[in-house]
Amino acid sequence: MRNVLRYLLVAGLVLVLLIGAVFAYLIHVTRASFPQVSGQVAVSGITAQVSVVRDDLGIPNIYGESLEDLFFAQGYVHAQDRFWEMDVRRHITAGRLSEMFGASQVTTDAFLRTLGWRRIAEQEVGMLSQRSRRILDAYAAGVNAYLADHTGSALSLEYAVLGLQNSSYQPEPWTPADSVAWLKALAWDLRGNMTDEVYRSIMSASVGVEQTERLFPPYPYAQHRPIVQIGAVVDGAFDQTAMPTAGGGGASAGLHLDASSLASLRRVQQASAGLARWLGPTGPGIGSNSWAIDGSHSATGKPILANDPHLAPMMPSLWYQSGLHCTRQTEDCNYDVTGWTMAGLPGVFIGHNDTIAWGFTNLGPDVTDLVLEQVDGDSALLDGRQVPMTTREEVIQVAGGDPVPITVRETANGPIISDVSGIEEYAAVGADAPVPAPGSTADTMAPPERGDGYAVALRWTALTPAPTFDAFDLLNTARSWSQFRKAAQKLAVPAQNLLYADVNGNIGYQAPGTIPIRDGYDGKWPVPGWDSRYQWQGTIPFEALPSVLNPPEGWIVTANQAVIGPQYPYFLTDDWSYGARSQRIVDLIEEATAGGRTMTVEQMRGIQMDSFNELASFLAPKLAALPTTDDTAAAVALLRDWDFTQPADSAPAAFFNAVWRQMVTRMFDAAADTDLITAGGGDRYWQVITDIWSNPDDFWWDDRTVPGVQSRDQTLQASIAGAVAELSDLQGTDPSGWNWGRLHTLELTNQTLGQSGIGPIEWLFNRGPLELAGGESIVDATGWTPKNGYVVDWVPSMRQVVDLANFDNSSWVNLTGASGHAFSAHYVDQADSWRTGSQYPWAFGRAAVQQAGVDVLALVPESSAEG
Repeated sequence: MRNVLRYLLVAGLVLVLLIGAVFAYLIHVTRASFPQVSGQVAVSGITAQVSVVRDDLGIPNIYGESLEDLFFAQGYVHAQDRFWEMDVRRHITAGRLSEMFGASQVTTDAFLRTLGWRRIAEQEVGMLSQRSRRILDAYAAGVNAYLADHTGSALSLEYAVLGLQNSSYQPEPWTPADSVAWLKALAWDLRGNMTDEVYRSIMSASVGVEQTERLFPPYPYAQHRPIVQIGAVVDGAFDQTAMPTAGGGGASAGLHLDASSLASLRRVQQASAGLARWLGPTGPGIGSNSWAIDGSHSATGKPILANDPHLAPMMPSLWYQSGLHCTRQTEDCNYDVTGWTMAGLPGVFIGHNDTIAWGFTNLGPDVTDLVLEQVDGDSALLDGRQVPMTTREEVIQVAGGDPVPITVRETANGPIISDVSGIEEYAAVGADAPVPAPGSTADTMAPPERGDGYAVALRWTALTPAPTFDAFDLLNTARSWSQFRKAAQKLAVPAQNLLYADVNGNIGYQAPGTIPIRDGYDGKWPVPGWDSRYQWQGTIPFEALPSVLNPPEGWIVTANQAVIGPQYPYFLTDDWSYGARSQRIVDLIEEATAGGRTMTVEQMRGIQMDSFNELASFLAPKLAALPTTDDTAAAVALLRDWDFTQPADSAPAAFFNAVWRQMVTRMFDAAADTDLITAGGGDRYWQVITDIWSNPDDFWWDDRTVPGVQSRDQTLQASIAGAVAELSDLQGTDPSGWNWGRLHTLELTNQTLGQSGIGPIEWLFNRGPLELAGGESIVDATGWTPKNGYVVDWVPSMRQVVDLANFDNSSWVNLTGASGHAFSAHYVDQADSWRTGSQYPWAFGRAAVQQAGVDVLALVPESSAEG
């Protein structure tokens, strides 16, 4: 027994030592990647000292004497805090993920190579202004200066973990094309109605065109006002003082898809779905809120601008807060700007300089067409003759595996995306898309034989090279409305609603972007590639795009609603968000400013956290009036005194959303008869419910999860019973104890190693869950997809409120933190404030930055350091 005890003691000591050694190693490896943030670093590539002042959140303000020094330092600082993120992003855009992560990413790479983002970015670099090239070159030099002295775990903890399965991987030097290519990924996330086009095609194969069209009801202009209320196009230019005339752009058209063509669409949908892991899900929840009030409505006497873009949650956050300041303002070095940057991209994406502030929301114009092609070998039918396609060979290098060759085929309409093997959705479009297009006014020639299904090409404005990056330098340095619009003119893709405010009291809105003109069809359905009448007829001139400066109401709200009324002569899209969020913001502003009252910065922040559910205000009283059973009575009673808001601790919100999930699943998802598409459950479906309410036997009330045809009240009562059963199982049988936040959680998941399937590795990089308020199509836009449960799919990725009377009185908060290094103090230090709606002071002036600074890093030229 003594020997056994002695053995156990020794074994225990050894185990403790081993655990201690492992923890010591992990601490060493983790801290090895933490960057130097104070003192002095000598670097080659700058001409004078650059100061980097970080505050207690690790947010840097950079001060340089020249344009090149300033952007060299931004590249250096981005690499310090976020290089792994940058490295993964350039592998996404180049279709080279397999080189890092192995054979699991071959299909995603094949799809990205087919789109050709990297090839287009390389062309775009050559189109940029000399000044933009200087900025990109200096930025790349700064990134590479950091890479020269840091490798492996000293660069980021992820490289140490990656080395366990891919020990030969080494990052390449950074190039300008690496930066420019990321704009393609952003454009993909915000590309407009392509997801809806796929949904229409696949759903129509199950329920027909007519019933599918009813799931996309007309925008409710009478209830939800568009962004621009005034103005018209006069002599080719938008004039905000002109009276609108009758008419509107576009006409519905598309092709009817049969079963074989849908196979092509299904393949395409699967390919693009592979990108969701890396870029996040796309859909109607991907939007944003932004609004500005002028000085007459502001307690400060100057404008206040608020913005919170809604994107897929990422760990670390997509955004990196930073300031860029020329120590002496000159014609060449004229940066004095702060805001939201993206690691890998020089400049500031959203924010303010010393004169103007701006915000972005997704305009969502229809800039894509899915084009059905009748192919024969390497040629495609066009106007009665076979036209050779362009082909190119690509080779995907695979870590730990053999290279994979692919052939990319392109027609005049774009790349054949249904060629990518392992993908079903876009092949399904080719099999099932309606032919001829529903509502088409074009004189369509007879379709060729479909055979096993048409191929599907992607026509997309982002696949035409354009010098979009030039816009960001112009935007960052604009000091007036006219200079702001000059920057907007360069912003080809993604097309964003641009909101403006300045220190002189002006507020404005500009719609930018390369938006195609269609003749006889509107792009809602796939179109025939064999008929040249379905090709684009140019683009909408920038001068004709909607714009307004200082509207009479004294405020502007953009939240992905319709940009302008149906009288506008050009077709932008019909697939807007249906305006629930935007109208709620309008209502809150009008309420707060009624009777000559003014709004404060604090009130603007409060609106960002508003959780009122417009659907609930319509539907909950009707649910509460239905007959109940002993099992459902207590739950239904929760709805009777509810104020229709959704704080995290709300029991009524938990129950109402559970009922809504049951309704969406039974009525819409079950009708699709496929897992390739899913009903988002947002305000488009809210509008459907409103439209069909008065007809209890409408086609769409049927519960397709049970035999027979169900009426409205039968489906609603089944949904109530299903919700009670689900919540009783998840949170107990007492409805008063149900809690929305415990259902509606956000996991902050690292897009790479955080999804490895290996628990200890995921523990290193992931954080959460966070219990959240808000919901889908609500101002506090924590979106969720009913088919996937209640987990949060997209979020306000950041929040900002800019005070034009005193920039140092502005505030901001990020989703996670400044650092991309796991276990850094700034990895996730802003998340709790983001969750609760708090924001941090946003220092801008040099005195405020110095007062807030806790670390100062001096980058000095090597020559002066040696001297």
